[in-house]
Amino acid sequence: MASSVSVSEEARVSTLTPLKLVGLVCVFLALCLDVGAVLSPAWVTADDQFYLSLWESCWKPAASGSWQCSTTLETDWQIATLALLFGGGALILLSFLVALVSVCVGSRRRFYRPVAVMLFAAVGLQACSLVLYPIKFIETISLRIYHEFNWGYGLAWGATIFSFGGAILYCLNPKNYEDYY
Repeated sequence: MASSVSVSEEARVSTLTPLKLVGLVCVFLALCLDVGAVLSPAWVTADDQFYLSLWESCWKPAASGSWQCSTTLETDWQIATLALLFGGGALILLSFLVALVSVCVGSRRRFYRPVAVMLFAAVGLQACSLVLYPIKFIETISLRIYHEFNWGYGLAWGATIFSFGGAILYCLNPKNYEDYY
């Protein structure tokens, strides 16, 4: 009698809840936004004369019509930003793969906590990089023209926000919410 109750309860707990499915979608979107942010050519732009990505810094002298570019991998803060973003992106990728495996495997509940922990760690790494970047940019690069943080920087924040949302959704206990489904 006791074994039939535990099997029945395990079957009920292991069903995929909409919260976990939305969490998986959040993690996937975070992964896509991370890739877009790392590949983006525009983290900082200034009046069609300057742009800065994670990989290169380009400017267009007023006397010349051609762009001049140099690598950004020479400064420690830009390398640190890139390393923190890659670390967070790797954790997001790993958590996505674990979450995807949890959908395919019968006993999903044991995968929820590791996914949430990896996502919270990714949020921490990426938030550190996204706070470091503008502080060090303003401190070290003096642009005498109007500049703004552009869509590449925004994509990175979007990835961080979706990772945080996915982590919260994977923290919710399906036992407490099973009556709603």
